[in-house]
Amino acid sequence: MSAGNLPAMGATIITGAGSGIGRATAERLLHGGASVVAVDRRLSDLTWAGDGTRLATVTGDVTDEATNERSSDIALSRFGSISGAVFNAGIAVAGDLVDLPIERFDEVMAVNVRAVALGLRAVVPHLTSGDAVVVTASISGLAGDPGMWAYNASKAAAINLVRSAAIDLGPRGIRINAVCPGPTDTPLTAGLTANARFQQQMARRAPLQRWAQPEEIAAVIAFLLSDDASAVTGAAIPVDCGTTANNGQFDPPRAPAEDP
Repeated sequence: MSAGNLPAMGATIITGAGSGIGRATAERLLHGGASVVAVDRRLSDLTWAGDGTRLATVTGDVTDEATNERSSDIALSRFGSISGAVFNAGIAVAGDLVDLPIERFDEVMAVNVRAVALGLRAVVPHLTSGDAVVVTASISGLAGDPGMWAYNASKAAAINLVRSAAIDLGPRGIRINAVCPGPTDTPLTAGLTANARFQQQMARRAPLQRWAQPEEIAAVIAFLLSDDASAVTGAAIPVDCGTTANNGQFDPPRAPAEDP
């Protein structure tokens, strides 16, 4: 890929591309001239994509090795090569440490960790020096949340998978990084944003005192895929309106407009 630009050669595979951060990333890359293979569970999730010469769609379960292999095969057959990947598919699970069915823990680990490993195994053999991978993790992988132990564990595992992969892939000139969104307005968080008071309370804990938008996360992902980030690998970058800057003991000061 050329310096300062999005991937220009080959295709970028994006999982969880049906909505939210995945869709925003796909749209940003396409707008920048890149080719994209958009992957999601159902064809109906990808209706936004329409038809395009620089876009292919794949439906399937990212925890299935065959889906990941098929995504790579389609990228190669349609666009000739793979220049990068964004492993963005994820689910959230909440529940008591003792009472949450262990099958739910297995499910979140499968989607948030196993699928990343399968995706890497499918694309890495086709990547060359200068190519890059981004994994959507979470600030919930950097610290704990009440009732979110399964999700916290999965995102922490994803972050350390990125760090370990960076060590192995670095000698090949391949970079891999994680973005760690904080509260972001996506379908995954619809249950939270439906409660306006709760949403405002969460926003108050961030120095910018708002939630992020999917397009803001996509902008950071695009940077990490580009040669502008050529010296960045193995990083876990919070994109959280400053939430992790606060140690949590005190609320940030209110915005001037809120002062009495």
